Amino acid sequence: MQVSLENMGNLERRLNVAVPLQEIDTEVENRLKNMVRTVRLHGFRPGKVPYKIIARQYGGQVRQEVLGDKLQRTFGDAIAEQKLRVAGPPKFEAKPLADGAQDFEYSATFEIYPDIEVGDLTNAAITRPQLTIGEAEIDKTIAILRKQRMHFEPLQRAAEPGDQVTIDYHGAIEGAEFEGGQGKDFNVVLGEGRLLPVFEQNVSGMQAGESKTFDLDFPADYHGREVAGKKASFKVTLKQVAAPKLPDIDAEFAKSLGIADGDLDKMRTEIKTNLEREAGRRIQARVKDQVMQALLDATSFSPPRIMVEIDAQRLKENAIRDLQTRGIKAADLPPEALPSFNEPARRRVMLGLILAEVVKSKDLQPQPAQMRAAVNEHARSFEDPEQVVKWYYQSTERLREIESMVLENNVVAWVLKRAKVGDELIDFDELMGHQSAKQASDRDELRGAA
Repeated sequence: MQVSLENMGNLERRLNVAVPLQEIDTEVENRLKNMVRTVRLHGFRPGKVPYKIIARQYGGQVRQEVLGDKLQRTFGDAIAEQKLRVAGPPKFEAKPLADGAQDFEYSATFEIYPDIEVGDLTNAAITRPQLTIGEAEIDKTIAILRKQRMHFEPLQRAAEPGDQVTIDYHGAIEGAEFEGGQGKDFNVVLGEGRLLPVFEQNVSGMQAGESKTFDLDFPADYHGREVAGKKASFKVTLKQVAAPKLPDIDAEFAKSLGIADGDLDKMRTEIKTNLEREAGRRIQARVKDQVMQALLDATSFSPPRIMVEIDAQRLKENAIRDLQTRGIKAADLPPEALPSFNEPARRRVMLGLILAEVVKSKDLQPQPAQMRAAVNEHARSFEDPEQVVKWYYQSTERLREIESMVLENNVVAWVLKRAKVGDELIDFDELMGHQSAKQASDRDELRGAA
């Protein structure tokens, strides 16, 4: 086998490989001879089919199989010989066989992984939020929990914002019905924004048994294209008004939160414990976001183009599946509705490569004791922690999720030892409303680095 390597620029390489045809012919002949013992053809006893007939009938197929196997095997040998780390699938191109050719020649074009060196992190500034859970935070949480358990009680008065109303409605445009313009026993809470403002304004103030007819102009950018920018006439009949009713903070309320004996003090203690756990998780997420950005800012390189393209396609497919779960067909959306995924994909690929290098060069792989501690910590929030621990250790896939979390913590800890870290008080509402758009994405890359 003869091998030559071409540098096509930056990360792209091309291997030119020549394999003696004699090797291929010998392999084809050996496989055909082996087939003599197993091939069954009409008119011949098993194992008695002449070699020439087998070669004529199966020779082309076997040669293609041998060429494919030889290509894969010699390519693997060639990149090992050249000490290349191939990123993404290569593009193979076989050269036509000329008369009298002695070799089977092909080329393989591909990208290699870049050499990555994490830059200086001593100037990276990381802010670590600080929060103490007190009585005020517990009271705010109880208020939210009460609202989540709110129910509506029918009453006899005019509808107000915050009330749940039950209506029948019938809409028409130029006298003709349109899709979605009719409904019976439709429940909606006024003020939640589910209805167009003009519609809500006309329903507010109505009482049970009252009907009203009014006109409504659909906005030009309304999501229903068939009615966007058009004037519709609606007739609405209000059938019931129900006012919101919050549950009392009593033993029954505590029981609904899992406090078996309904003790309110136990309820507040449990809420505090859960808040501290959740606040800690969100603080970690914020610190992690900053750490990942610091790594990206400190490390300069170009990621393999093919890896970015593959990841961008995966992100697009995930977005389309998400739309489908919500009953939206991507084909029905204008092209600009789906954003370009190139930049998010580029970030994910770069971060994944950086993390893999840090984990490898700094020996940050999760240790068994770390894994066990992480599983135990996660299991604490369940009624039977021991069963949860067993459940995790029964599946490699489940443990991989924990492994990615531990690896993430190891990388974060390594960066924090080198960066400038400052503590900063944070507001409870601001922290609990924080959602990191990059968190799940970055965890995917950390899992890959593991």
